[in-house]
Amino acid sequence: MKLCEALLPGILCLSPPTSCTPLADDQKHWVIGQTVRTQSGPVSGHAASSAQNVSTYLGIPYAQPPLGNLRFAPPKPYHSHQHIDGSQFGHSCPQANVFGGATPPDTHGKNLTASGRAALDDLLQGYPGSSEDCLTLNVWTKPQFGEQGKAVLLWIYGGGDTIGSSSNPIYDGQYIADQEDVIVVTINYRINIFGFPSAPGYPTNLGLLDQRLAIEWVHSNIRSFGGDPSRITLFGQSAGGGAIDLYSFAYPSSPLVAGLIMQSGTTGLGAFTAETAAESWYTVTSTLGCGDNTTSAATQMKCMRSKDTAAITAAIPLINQPYGSAFFWPTIDEVTVFSDYPARLAAGTFAKLPLLIGSTDYEAGYHRTMGAVFNQYLPDAAWEGFNLYTFTCPAGARANASVAAHQPTYRYRYFGDFPELALTTEPPSRAYHASEVLPLFDTVAAMSNGAEVGGDLVRMGIYLRGAWGMFARDPAEGLTKYGWPRYGPERETLVRLGWKNGVGPNVGAQGPYDVGCP
Repeated sequence: MKLCEALLPGILCLSPPTSCTPLADDQKHWVIGQTVRTQSGPVSGHAASSAQNVSTYLGIPYAQPPLGNLRFAPPKPYHSHQHIDGSQFGHSCPQANVFGGATPPDTHGKNLTASGRAALDDLLQGYPGSSEDCLTLNVWTKPQFGEQGKAVLLWIYGGGDTIGSSSNPIYDGQYIADQEDVIVVTINYRINIFGFPSAPGYPTNLGLLDQRLAIEWVHSNIRSFGGDPSRITLFGQSAGGGAIDLYSFAYPSSPLVAGLIMQSGTTGLGAFTAETAAESWYTVTSTLGCGDNTTSAATQMKCMRSKDTAAITAAIPLINQPYGSAFFWPTIDEVTVFSDYPARLAAGTFAKLPLLIGSTDYEAGYHRTMGAVFNQYLPDAAWEGFNLYTFTCPAGARANASVAAHQPTYRYRYFGDFPELALTTEPPSRAYHASEVLPLFDTVAAMSNGAEVGGDLVRMGIYLRGAWGMFARDPAEGLTKYGWPRYGPERETLVRLGWKNGVGPNVGAQGPYDVGCP
């Protein structure tokens, strides 16, 4: 880790365990991008674009295409002996709008930086190659080096359960895999009406079921890529972090994973009641001529399964509000999503796993900026409440419950405020929602349009990847070796990441940030 030592002087830089066990014969003879046999079929890969020692496998199907009678239905496992060309990402799942509804963006006088304009473009561009045949995953690995049976980091993207894709260049897994000697997996799952349809009489939360099936696939197949199925850690941000929290309650006795990393997302993001969700479903079915709440469920579903994908997406209602909007969202079914999370937190009825959890210092910096572009404004106090009650307090409650359940728990607050990633010049966007994701994946360049990345931001990214890698390799104790204290609500154990744009485990009290929490 000479690079780490050079860029992070005075910080503990632990190399991945490259010599603790001899390389197995299959590792010694590993060829970059070699064909790997999986339950989905043999898949061939290629060298990563920058980290040439990393083998990349893209677009591996883990579920049958959710088409025809599988539209609006739980996913079915995919099994095949046909060769898979892993050189291209699979289709993105169909997208819907989040901000602005049909209102065109207004950037005049909004003081957007280059990063702010790039973030807006990313929000609006969609994924032109989208298709309902989108249930695929991607793997980055380098078995020829380092540890046998590598730890696995499995990423679940955010996007308000409305947008998002594993093909987004922000989520390129090669740099984490290369630096940290772990395997990185990213998955697609169905979103908006296709993932959370809430058709009365039919299963909902299909996107969450997609995630479970993808995790099962990784658990069953990752050994072929050099991974250890007993050391899978889920990590995700925003709706992805919320999905991981939902997962921990839905599968308390069979999580199939060893650790959880929730970045700016918990059950505190909320869920719809079945009644509320059904109203949105009927709005779309009525628009498409498939009936309303007086139509039989079977007749309505047959009609909806006959409609064109684009027509269904276009029928999703649009709304202007500063927080962004989603009409199709995780819905309470008392199977995958529950109505009583506070009681379940108190009772500890979640998967007993080590937890790394946190939020950014000013989550609203993103939503406030994007809302203003669509001329949607809220007073400062409303945004402070949004930060507190949507992110800070739920993260604290979840961390406290984990501690009460005697699980190794680590809590952070991210303060990194780097000029390369600022969204606006005035008001300052500060450490906004998702601002840690690009340095974590080392994909700042993907949003910077070739602009130079400063040393402080480079060092921050190296540090974040190191911390996440340490947790993945040893969820219980890895971060203590990185200088982190285990979280305790009565002690100064909050790790302030990026404090004054520095690196290292700057530790403070959580109390000042939790003021106002129940």
